[in-house]
Amino acid sequence: MLYGHIGPPVLSPSSAEPARTVSRASVKKEREMGGFFGVVSKRDCTADLFYGTDYHSHLGTQRGGLVTKSDAGFKRNIHDIRNTPFRTKFEEELPKHDGPLGLGIISDYEDQPLLIVSHHGAYAIVTVGKLNNIDAIVSEVLKKHSAHFSEFKGNEYNQTELVAALINRQSNLVEGIQYAQSMIEGSCSLMLLTDSAIYAARDRLGRTPVVIGKKADGFAITQESCALPNLGYEVDRELGPAEIVRVTAEGVERLAPPGDQMQICAFLWIYYGYPASTYESINVESVRYRCGAALARGDKVKIDFVSGIPDSGIGHAIGYAVQAGVPYQRPYVKYTPTWPRSFMPQEQRVRDLVARMKLIPIGELIKDKKILFCEDSIVRGTQLKDIIQRVFEYGAKEIHMRAACPPLIYGCNFLNFSRSKSELDLAARKAISELEGAANLRLDQYADATTERYRTMVERIRQRMGLTTLSYQKLDDMIEAIGLPKEKLCSYCWTGH
Repeated sequence: MLYGHIGPPVLSPSSAEPARTVSRASVKKEREMGGFFGVVSKRDCTADLFYGTDYHSHLGTQRGGLVTKSDAGFKRNIHDIRNTPFRTKFEEELPKHDGPLGLGIISDYEDQPLLIVSHHGAYAIVTVGKLNNIDAIVSEVLKKHSAHFSEFKGNEYNQTELVAALINRQSNLVEGIQYAQSMIEGSCSLMLLTDSAIYAARDRLGRTPVVIGKKADGFAITQESCALPNLGYEVDRELGPAEIVRVTAEGVERLAPPGDQMQICAFLWIYYGYPASTYESINVESVRYRCGAALARGDKVKIDFVSGIPDSGIGHAIGYAVQAGVPYQRPYVKYTPTWPRSFMPQEQRVRDLVARMKLIPIGELIKDKKILFCEDSIVRGTQLKDIIQRVFEYGAKEIHMRAACPPLIYGCNFLNFSRSKSELDLAARKAISELEGAANLRLDQYADATTERYRTMVERIRQRMGLTTLSYQKLDDMIEAIGLPKEKLCSYCWTGH
């Protein structure tokens, strides 16, 4: 746990060693999506900050942090939340926090929020995203021998500190944020807390959402709109790509207009978005119902009932059941009181054990049944294969699988949702490797659902999984279910474009 006041400045008059090249591949860590929550209020913001941040803690991340600003200065604490809910780690810290402004963050694995002193003054900063060109950014910042980094751990730079260093190269915060966004390859949405306001900026291409909520005594800024209603906030507006605003308790001031181009991640609706959240005015659960319905249309398989692989597969399965006119049942129930999240970054053997212990089969609903499972996606397929084997062991007659998105062929270059350390771990890439003798041949043909290679790849995955039948959502059907124009959605992990 980290707790304290203002830390060392990012920029220093002392000299630094020349920039080093650090191989990202050799130290790559497995990551999930994080999320942030900020409050500016006419009263103490601590309770709203605590509960609003907690609504972001379901995404399989490792670190959580809070910072508040009062007349006494900044107060911050950071905890490891790998196997413990955010709430239990931070509740006892709340008496140490007070003030009308605050930031909360659920982070991948780097410490946040960071406390920075620069020519802009003192501020706290949080970021969500993925910096693919960290080495180039480090070289740029250090090339004049006028900066140092204090958050260097385990051969990795803290990406939030790098973003702060870029911001500090410009004469004001707005120009600094824009400069940082222009330098970043990947994505970065951020919030910055000063003495009197929160600056919020959405990623340059809007890959992640930023939503502003409003109530009588102030505003909240969040990435999950589901964090707002139970705290009394109504959605005021969503930031556009590259938009920057300054938020005080009195209002929201636009400092930079939204850009014309957006490429929001389609996987928000399919997998890692929370069901109660809305992005671009489109609710996640509603999209999953439509995805499930699309899977059911034209599907001729004869089954006894449909089920969803918990949790994100459930919405897809309900949509399938309604469209197909077949029952929805739960042959598995999920036990969560004491078991941690199975998709946490940990040893694969431990991950598989946790997944097995969490899902408890109901034999009476399985024996002699023809079951169709809906799943948000098939990433590696290791846990899914175990589930299928166990259902057969409990006496299932047939097991059919329907995935709510196309086969994942490319690792995400822009966000941190992937549970795989290498795209070669992806079930589709393994199948391609077996068929081609190499994992990166003719990928465009395997991504095209109209080709024979695509059908052969799906059949190879089906065989490895031990399924009776397997089919994937067509890309156009998925995009139609989301309801945004194709050019506004990022579909890189399915198409490579």
